[in-house]
Amino acid sequence: MTIRVLPPHIARLIAAGEVVSRPLDVVRELIENALDAGASRLEIEIEGGGLGLVRVRDNGAGIAADGAALAAVRHATSKLEPDADAVERVTTLGFRGEALWAAAQAGELHLVSRPAAQVGASEVQAQGEDVTVRRTSAPAGTTVTVRRLFARLPARLRTQAPAAAEAREMTVLVGRYVLHHPGLHWRLTVDEEARLTHAPSDHRGAVASVYGPLNANRVLRVQADGICGVISGPELTRARRDRMHFSVNGRPIVAPPELEKAVLEGYAELLPAGVAPLTVLDIQVAPEDHNPNVHPAKQVVALADLAGVAARVRSAVQTALATHPLAQARLAPALSLPTPPHTPRERANFPALRLSGVFQGLYLLAEGEGDLWVIDAHAAHERALYEQFARELGAAPPLELPEPELLHLTPEQMARLAERGAELRGWGLTIEDFGAGLARLRTLPATLAALPVPRLHQQIIDSALGDHPDPRRDVLARLACAPALKAGMLTLERGEAVLAALNACEQPWSCPHGRPTTLRMSERELAHAFGRRGTRDVARGRDEAERVGR
Repeated sequence: MTIRVLPPHIARLIAAGEVVSRPLDVVRELIENALDAGASRLEIEIEGGGLGLVRVRDNGAGIAADGAALAAVRHATSKLEPDADAVERVTTLGFRGEALWAAAQAGELHLVSRPAAQVGASEVQAQGEDVTVRRTSAPAGTTVTVRRLFARLPARLRTQAPAAAEAREMTVLVGRYVLHHPGLHWRLTVDEEARLTHAPSDHRGAVASVYGPLNANRVLRVQADGICGVISGPELTRARRDRMHFSVNGRPIVAPPELEKAVLEGYAELLPAGVAPLTVLDIQVAPEDHNPNVHPAKQVVALADLAGVAARVRSAVQTALATHPLAQARLAPALSLPTPPHTPRERANFPALRLSGVFQGLYLLAEGEGDLWVIDAHAAHERALYEQFARELGAAPPLELPEPELLHLTPEQMARLAERGAELRGWGLTIEDFGAGLARLRTLPATLAALPVPRLHQQIIDSALGDHPDPRRDVLARLACAPALKAGMLTLERGEAVLAALNACEQPWSCPHGRPTTLRMSERELAHAFGRRGTRDVARGRDEAERVGR
């Protein structure tokens, strides 16, 4: 095997693939050029999956006439000073000076650019090493067009994805930039059809443009310690992490697992295993603390203090969840045991029970009136919560949602909303008809707003507009079930609290769904079950009361 120096024309064909191996790469590079030029408006046009045409038009700073001839020259750039220290302090999205050169090697490049203060524009046409520059007229900004991509590289052309698949991925890519640069005007056109448009807004507005208004109404703002963006509330999750987006100093990146893990740790027990929230986080670090030059596409960056950045992300997520009025209580322990009312009530028909033990982490064993009592702690806790909610419902003004939530309703639900709207508003639930099968959730009863219940809003809506004749009772019964004690959660201390709460209930004998809360066994029943005969086999407790009654 003889080592040879490749001829320049062969080396160029290989090197072009480092930056431009598919139309998606052209779109990415031209968008980043526009952002580095300070553009506030970007218009992207795609034809034939990008193989026919890619055009990016911006209103940025433009290229001065004296630099136009160098625009398509390899390693010619305005974004990096020609010294070694500058490589360690990259502050722009582009910096290698290869994007336009690689596009000219892979296709036909046409560039028109004019700074706002310059009279007349420069027009550059480049194909391979042939570059032509002339004067023309054009508005301020830059328009770059790449046609017939890979037409002169048939091997690479044959390996390209179908046009529809490439266009889909381009839409996803542009959406990423919209999410991380929401303050700009964006328009993506695919084969003369508007695929994505966005007017200047904030991160929430960007989520609405990319993922729809329903998702945007379920996100919380994040702003802490150099981290800004949005995260979804615990009720909006996906089984995949494909909607967890991060940028570093404005550059969308493939996030290292440590950052994704930090977000999930910020939610802690608010998220079940195997799901991920919608996440759009912009991370700021010092230029010298990150290296974007570790991958040809610059989507992978190396961070000098990855553990520290992950800790900042985790803390920012926790702060966002902790300060949101609908999420505060979710960070507290999931178990909430009602406090009995201050005014004591007579409970002649419910005895004072003395706790004896716990069975299987769910059942309480207690003694009272000479008998053994077995209490289903979940049912008892559910009953106590239900009555607490009923007492407190309407006691405080309803909670106004920071952002009204847009909901899809079925025709049946819309009909029930028309019937029950006034009744629901009476106890703090305001749902407004928004037309076209949509409704806006504006207020929630204060006592229910922060319950640690998965999909809280959806459960409230489903119950309030369900087929149950008493929507108030159905809502309270459903919401009392989720936070009630489950098997394995019961301790002696919690058992005492459950007994006290059950004793204070107006109707302690069944849960809101009609299941019994207690089972009572007399000593005589136990004696007969064990085959005992003798002095212990006498009427006591319930048996004695029944004998006296007769």
